[in-house]
Amino acid sequence: MRALKIAATGMAAQQMRVETISNNLANMSTTGYNTRRAEFADLHYQQLARPGTVNAADGTLLPTGVQLGLGVRPAAISVNLAQGSLSATGGDLDIAIEGNGYFEVTLPSGQAAYTRDGALKRSADGLIVTSEGYPVAPEITIPDDARSISINGAGEVYAYFAEAAEAQLLGQFNLAGFTNAKGLEAIGANLFLETEASGAALASTPGQDGLGTVRQGYLEDSSVDPVREITELIEAQRGYELNAKVITAADQMLSATTQVR
Repeated sequence: MRALKIAATGMAAQQMRVETISNNLANMSTTGYNTRRAEFADLHYQQLARPGTVNAADGTLLPTGVQLGLGVRPAAISVNLAQGSLSATGGDLDIAIEGNGYFEVTLPSGQAAYTRDGALKRSADGLIVTSEGYPVAPEITIPDDARSISINGAGEVYAYFAEAAEAQLLGQFNLAGFTNAKGLEAIGANLFLETEASGAALASTPGQDGLGTVRQGYLEDSSVDPVREITELIEAQRGYELNAKVITAADQMLSATTQVR
C-alpha cells in the first residue's frame, strides 16, 4: 500500500520543518541571526495513464490521465535576509550594519569567513577581533594608550589620545557583498563561507557599491518573529498528526484485507 510510504515522507518533511522552526526559536537572541524556512517539493509521479493517451478506437484522448504522487521531499532550507532591528548598546566596538554586507574575518586556517555579528572585542595585543577571537580584516590594532575610539558610517576607525587634540586614523573596515547571499554556507558562530552558489565576495567601502553603512554603539538583533514561528510550529504539528493518521488508516485497511474470509 503506497499510502504508508507517502505518509512517511510527509511525517519526515514536517519533522524537518519543526527542526527548522526550533532552530529559529533557539536563536531568537542571537546577534544578526536570519530566520530559516524549510521548503519542500513533491516526489516523482507514477504514470498509471498519461494525459493525452488514446483511450478508445475513435481516437478519444484522456484529458487528465492518472498520475499518482509518491510523497514529498526536502528542496531547500532558505534564509530570509531581512535585517533585524538595531539595539543601542553604547559599546565602542559594537558595530551594526545598516543595509547589505558582511564583515570579513580571518579563520585560524587563513580562510576568509563572513559575519554580520558586530559584537567585536579587543585582544591582548590590541587587535580588533570577533567574540571567537578571529581578527577582522583588514586588521586594525588599537594602541594601548588610546583613550577612546570612534567609528564613522564609512567604517573609519579613529583613536583619541590624552595628549593629542585631534583623533588619529587607525584604519577602515570593509564590507563584503555577494551576488547570492542565500548561497553562503553557515558554519556556526555566526560565520559564513563563500561558495560557488554565493559567488565571489565583492569587498568595498561601507556605503558604496550597494553596501550598507556601519553604526557604532549598536548591534543587529535576530530577525526571528516568535509569534510567526509558533504559528508555523502548530501548523507543522498538525501536519505531522494528519500524516500519522494516514498511516493508522492504511494499517487498518491492511488488517481488514488480511482478515477477509
